Amino acid sequence: MADDILFLTELLGLKVYDIKNRRLGVIKDAVIVPLVHASRVDRFLLSGGWAWLMVRHDQVRSISLDGIYLKDEQLTPYHSDEYMLRLVRDLLDQQIIDGQGRKVVRVTDVTFTINHEPDNDVINISDVDIGLRSMFRRLAQGAVPRRLVRRLQTVIPPHSIRWEHCSIIEADPQRRLRLNISNKILERMHPADVADIVEDLSPDDREAIMETMDSEVAAEALSEMEPDVQASILESLETEKAAEIVEEMSPHEAADVLAELEETTSEEILEEMEHEPKAEVEELLEYHESSAGGFMNTEFVALPEGATVEDAIAALKTQEEVLEGLNTLFLVDESEHLKAAVPLARLFTASGATPLKDLTAEPLIHVDVNEKQDRITETFDKYNLLTLPVLDESGKLAGVITADEVISLLRQR
Repeated sequence: MADDILFLTELLGLKVYDIKNRRLGVIKDAVIVPLVHASRVDRFLLSGGWAWLMVRHDQVRSISLDGIYLKDEQLTPYHSDEYMLRLVRDLLDQQIIDGQGRKVVRVTDVTFTINHEPDNDVINISDVDIGLRSMFRRLAQGAVPRRLVRRLQTVIPPHSIRWEHCSIIEADPQRRLRLNISNKILERMHPADVADIVEDLSPDDREAIMETMDSEVAAEALSEMEPDVQASILESLETEKAAEIVEEMSPHEAADVLAELEETTSEEILEEMEHEPKAEVEELLEYHESSAGGFMNTEFVALPEGATVEDAIAALKTQEEVLEGLNTLFLVDESEHLKAAVPLARLFTASGATPLKDLTAEPLIHVDVNEKQDRITETFDKYNLLTLPVLDESGKLAGVITADEVISLLRQR
C-alpha cells in the first residue's frame, strides 16, 4: 500500500503531537465542509482530556501511520456545526447512492489520499469503501497493528466507489442545503435506475430525494415505480411539489397515479396544477381504469386528412416532447373523426409533396373508449400493433394505446 494512502479506520486513534512532539490526544473523527471544499478534510476532532478539540487542516505539518504532527498547536474546543459533515458520525455505516453502480450501498470505510504540500500535509477523500477488504480493516481496527493490517488485506480484492460518484442521503432539507448535497448524480441516470434506487430507500429518504429533485426527472422516475410506491411518495410530498411532478408526467400516467391516492389528496394535487394539464388528467379520470379510456394516452399527433409529408414533418418539429415514443400519425376530418393511420417510417421514403393518405396503413384498427383491457390486449396480439387509436362516443380521436403500455399491463398481471 502506498504511503500517500490513508484509511479512516487507520486515522481513528492516531496520536496527535504538538510542535515539541508532545502528545495532545487521539483522533476521534474527521470533518469535511462541502460548501468550502468537496473532498478535503477540513478539521480533525481529537479527544484531549475532558473535551474534544479541533485541529484545522492548515495546522497540520505531517500525517502518517506514525501519527499527526502539528505546526500550530492553538486548538479550539469542538462545537457542532451543521455545515460540517463528520465522517464517523454522518458517513460511516450509512447508506449512500453509488452513481456508477446505480444502487444504494452501505459505507464500511473511507480512503484518503495524502497530499504532501510544501509546508504541510492535507488529506482528501478519494474513495468510499464497501467491500470485504474494508470490513476486514474494521474488524482488525485496534486489535492488529496498522501496518500488519495493510499487508494482510492484500489477499482480499478491494471494492470501492470514487467519492465524486457518491451521493449522500440526508432527509433534512435544511441540512441538505448546508452540506451542499445535490441530486446531480441521480439526475444523470436513466429514470428506471433512479426508480430502483428510490424504491430501496426508507419513506423519509424517498421524500427527501423526490422533494429536492428536478420535477421533470422526478416525474420520469415516478412513472417507473410500483403504484403503491408512487402513491406513498406523492402523499408524503408538499402538495405544490407533488403537483409540479404530476404536471410533468404524461396525462395517462398522471391519471393512473392520482387514481391510486385518497380522493382528498388527489383533489388537492389537481387544484395546484396548471389549467391545461389539469383538464387533460381530469378528463381521463372520468373513465374506468380497466377501460380503453382509462388506459389511453392523450399525447398523439393528428393532421388534416389532406396533409402532405412536408406538413407532417413540420408538425413533428413542434411536437418534440412526444417524438421518442411516436410511431404513427393520424388523419382526421374537420370534425376530428379518425380517417386513417400513417406509420411514421413511411414518411422517410416519400417526397415532401406526397399526400399522407397515400401512405396509410390498412385496415384501420381502432377501439372505443369503453373497450375492456382484455379485448385491447387481444387486438394488439391479433394484428401485431404498435399503436391502437381510441375513439370517443362520437367517433372522434380521443387518445392512443401503445404496445409499451400493453406490455406494462401484462407484466403487472
